[in-house]
Amino acid sequence: MKRIIGVVLAALLASVVLGGCGSESNALKDMKVEKYVTLGEYKGLPAEVAAVTVDETQEAELMKALYMDSVTKELGGITDRAVSLGDTVNIDYEGKKDGVAFQRGTASGDILEIGSGSFIEGFEEGLIGAMPGETRDLELTFPEGYQNPELAGQAVVFTVTVNFILPTEYSDEVVAAIGVPDITTVEEMRQFVHNYLETNARNNYQVTLENALMDGLVSGCVFREIPAAVLEKYYNNVRAGLEADSASQGMDLETYCMYNYRMGSEDFLNQYAEVAAKQSLAVQAVANAENLNISDEELQENLEQYATLGGYDTVEDFLGDLDKEEYREFFLLEKVLDFLTENARITEY
Repeated sequence: MKRIIGVVLAALLASVVLGGCGSESNALKDMKVEKYVTLGEYKGLPAEVAAVTVDETQEAELMKALYMDSVTKELGGITDRAVSLGDTVNIDYEGKKDGVAFQRGTASGDILEIGSGSFIEGFEEGLIGAMPGETRDLELTFPEGYQNPELAGQAVVFTVTVNFILPTEYSDEVVAAIGVPDITTVEEMRQFVHNYLETNARNNYQVTLENALMDGLVSGCVFREIPAAVLEKYYNNVRAGLEADSASQGMDLETYCMYNYRMGSEDFLNQYAEVAAKQSLAVQAVANAENLNISDEELQENLEQYATLGGYDTVEDFLGDLDKEEYREFFLLEKVLDFLTENARITEY
């Protein structure tokens, strides 16, 4: 039953259903929504979606990142030969200018590929030939155009210790230390990574598809004046969610909206409320036309499934202070999106 909904209502549902900031119902199921919206053609909506594939390069990079993060000097690290060009090494370093450590010039357990050009000229070259466990002082000069003007063109000394060289081949021993349940071999880990990326690709496919279908549904509708109570409901719900989120990040609402949405809070909330209201009216109109409304029995059955999945003893425990009618809208949205998908003209590329 769980799914990702890639429409504007997703954030609304997260703030209302999951965030616990419900308001007076204003249930659309009890409205004559046809007074406010006339449906266009909603069967056979076109949607272009990228086919579900797993990028081999991304798969290899994720596998490498997970593996290398678990390599230590004692587990999988190479310590019996000197550093060569092309090696990836685990290092500690401290940079000093005139004998004083400078800001952001110190790190422990940093990963560096020798020859990548990630560090200033001479740093990586200065580690070639070093044995794991060896410490070297590298006398270097920052380039004139360096982004930090306090260091640009300045002579510095980096004291660098090579902890170990990372391996180029994978071992079951290190994989078992990654900590993924029931994954103990390299091949199992490769399959786990592949499945993870494939699941993400399927979720992205669903989000893109549902975005396209919702956009097509709404753009084909003719809307008359939206009820003020509906606009107010969505405005208040999303405002409550944003206020909680902004407070958790130590921001006021205005700063939060400017930072995340590049507009003032009132502009964002009004635009959001209008879009969410139009989507909800259109969804309810399709449900009415196709007899897709959620019955009380269906609502109870869905809530019982959610309560069970969430580990709650009863639906009442699962709901807490929330209104079950908000969940009716959530389940209705799922049902209508399923209908639109079944009747869509989907082109994969």
